Amino acid sequence: MRRIPAMIRIPTAGILMAAALAILLPVCFTLLGSLMSPGEIEYYFGPVYEGTAEEAVRLHLLPDRLSLESWYQVLLRRPDYLIKFWNSLLLCTAIVLGQLTVSCMGGFAFAKYRFPHKEILYYILIILMLMPVQVTLVPNYIVLNWLGLLDRWACLVLPVALAPFGTFLMTQVFKSVPDELLDAARLDGASTRQQLVRIMIPAAQSGVVSLALLAFIDAWNMVEQPVTFLRDASRYPLSVFLASVNSENFPLSFACGVLALLPVLLLFLFFQKELVQGIEFSGLK
Repeated sequence: MRRIPAMIRIPTAGILMAAALAILLPVCFTLLGSLMSPGEIEYYFGPVYEGTAEEAVRLHLLPDRLSLESWYQVLLRRPDYLIKFWNSLLLCTAIVLGQLTVSCMGGFAFAKYRFPHKEILYYILIILMLMPVQVTLVPNYIVLNWLGLLDRWACLVLPVALAPFGTFLMTQVFKSVPDELLDAARLDGASTRQQLVRIMIPAAQSGVVSLALLAFIDAWNMVEQPVTFLRDASRYPLSVFLASVNSENFPLSFACGVLALLPVLLLFLFFQKELVQGIEFSGLK
């Protein structure tokens, strides 16, 4: 392998380190802010949040005194935040399971079977995938209202579980699985379901894990769908509920932000290798 010259390697490393620090700064700022007392947060950041600061405010990163008061409020004194966290976790789990089921079956059909108008349907799938979420909100609202599913958890699970990106991704992943494996399974008398569950999914495990991670992150951060499909604000997931924390109890927003960050951060740290392998396996760049 050709060695990269030092005059190129060193500036590149410096630029990447600067970019990494810029990305990590908000995370560190939120984490350190959760260890400040509510009074300290109100003193340093209250004027900025309320728009009453008369001059530039010094960036305050390190707590004057370590305090777990915010965490005590969030975890014990104000259980509504924690309830929203667990409800959002259950909601995202249901969305991931639904999207994995639909996407694996659809991707298997597009990748390994021939049926009428297959290419046309696949192009329609790609067109739907390219549409922004905001464009599909009104059609989804009309359909969900016709089905009588508005203001229920199903109105958030079904549209995301049927999202076309998962089927597109699993189609690309399953195309990389050799056809010889399926031919051998058919000779052994395996049914279509057995071929999918016992052959395709284990052979494309990294792709399945990648789809699960991407689906969870997308569901965990969704905002437009709950605001549009849910009439009762008490049913809002944590991603929407965080906005009300800033207005109702600003000193607790740092601890609530860390609480919302933990699931995504832990999933990325534990499954980073599978995520990279799955994207490479699918052939996506």
